Order: sequence, then C-alpha cells, then structure tokens
Amino acid sequence: MPCTHYSKDIMADTICIILPARNESASLRTLLPEIMARMPGTEVIVVNDGSDDDTLAVCEKFPVRVISHPYPKGNGAAVKSGARAAKGDVLIFMDADGQHKPEDIPALLEKFAEGYDMVVGARQSGSHAGAHRAVANDLFSRFATWMVQQPVEDLTSGFRVVKAKKFRQFLYLLPNGFSYPTTITMSFFRAGFNVGYVPINTPRRSTGKSHIRPIRDGVRFLLIIIKIGTLYSPQKLFIPISTAFFWTGLCYYLYTYLTAGRFTNMSALLFISAIFTFLIGIVSEQISALHYKDIDPTGHEDK
Repeated sequence: MPCTHYSKDIMADTICIILPARNESASLRTLLPEIMARMPGTEVIVVNDGSDDDTLAVCEKFPVRVISHPYPKGNGAAVKSGARAAKGDVLIFMDADGQHKPEDIPALLEKFAEGYDMVVGARQSGSHAGAHRAVANDLFSRFATWMVQQPVEDLTSGFRVVKAKKFRQFLYLLPNGFSYPTTITMSFFRAGFNVGYVPINTPRRSTGKSHIRPIRDGVRFLLIIIKIGTLYSPQKLFIPISTAFFWTGLCYYLYTYLTAGRFTNMSALLFISAIFTFLIGIVSEQISALHYKDIDPTGHEDK
C-alpha cells in the first residue's frame, strides 16, 4: 500500500530516497516502479556512477532526478553526490541492485520516528551474497560493538534512514569506495547521535553483477578494522597493540636473560615499539577529537 505519512514528524515530501547505481538498469526497471507505488510524493534521486549501460534510459521513464558522474567514482562518491543534491530532511539510502526491498522502508521509518538520528537495515542470516561476506560483516560488527559498547547489528549495510543535516556534517570523512557505511556509523556513535537497527532480509541479486572484487576489496575491508578504531577511539585500538608489544618484549627479555644473561636488540625494539604505539594512540585520539569538535549531539542544528 502507498505510504505518505509515517508520523507527526515524517511526511513523504520531507523524504529523499537515494539510489547509487552503476550499470544497474536491469534491476532499476523493477525497483523504481515499486518505490513509486509505495512512496508516492517522495523525492527519488538516482546517482548514475559512470554507467555504460542504459541506466539513463530506464530512469527517464520514471519521475526521478538523475545525477550523473562522467566516470565511475565509487559507491561512496555516489552517496555523497546524492546527499548534497537532496532536498528532503530525511535521507533513505538503498542499493540499486534490488537487494534492498521497498517494503522494508516503512519499518525503518517507524523506528526512525522513535527519536533516532539514523536507522540501519540489519541483514539477517542468509541475507549475504556469500559466506565470506557474512563472516567478514559479523567480525566487523562484533569489533565495532566492543569499541562503542553498544550493539552494532550490521556495520556495513547500505540500507539506512538518516537525518540529512547530521549526515552532511560527515561528508568530508566518507570515502569514495564501499566502506562509507562503516565510516558514517562510527562517526554517528562518536558524535553521540542515536543509532537504531531494524532486521531485514535481502535476497541474492538476480540481475547484473556485483562490483565488489574479492582480492582488491578484501584488502580494503581489512582496513575497515583500523578505520573503526581510528574513527571512534584510537586508544582502544593502539593501547592493546602497545601492551602486546610490551609483554612480548618483557617475556623475550626474561627468556634471553635466563638463557644468555643479556638484554638483546630484539627486546629493545619491542619495548620501543610499545612506547611509540602508545604515543601514536594518544596523538590519534587528539586528531580524532578534532573531527567532532563542532558537532552538537543535542540536535540543535535541526531547528
């Protein structure tokens, strides 16, 4: 059924749905009419990220705004272009490959209306395109949960509802690639904004092909672990590493002292590494804090 009113604070004309798309014409043919039927009166922006298929021709058949990149810049860059151009106060980000279902939007908006600044569609078991992605996402989410001391049910989901003004405060931090969900989630937690989750199920894509490359993007996803730490609390990342260096150096020193009666260069290197890692953590903490010095967690900017 069409949904034009979700709460006293959320109307259809205050919402903008943003769809980053690169060569997704096949899925857009079915996704766009579903969105139009369920979300009449809502602004829809398709960000054409340098597609070389008939994405533009498909979009011309529907009342949507199209923003085109002259060449592929990445999913994160498309998200940023859509966020800058959106007129609505509430942004909904969805993948254009058909894995995110329009019928889940009302549930996310209902949760959002409870007072959250961002609500994420948390993929349930069986929703990932492969076992390796499910394992990776679970690892990232568990690590993020430990960092923020709050449940992080899905760190990398691209299906989310967010307040536009608060989202735009972090555009300069967002990467152009696929790790933008991680960055914005940890930024919201660090700023003290309210983040909620709604369980969703995403089917495997039936048309087109994924733009993620296991080797290339596998390395990038591993770097997400470091980004999680540096965005939220660098000391939580660097202090355990520093402690590991220190205890390794101490144990190695005791071993060499008892067996050879001397203090070795390796022990010295491990102790120095512990000191430098600790200092890097302190400096990183100060740099990280600068990113949030002008952020008002009370939401006064939304007047």
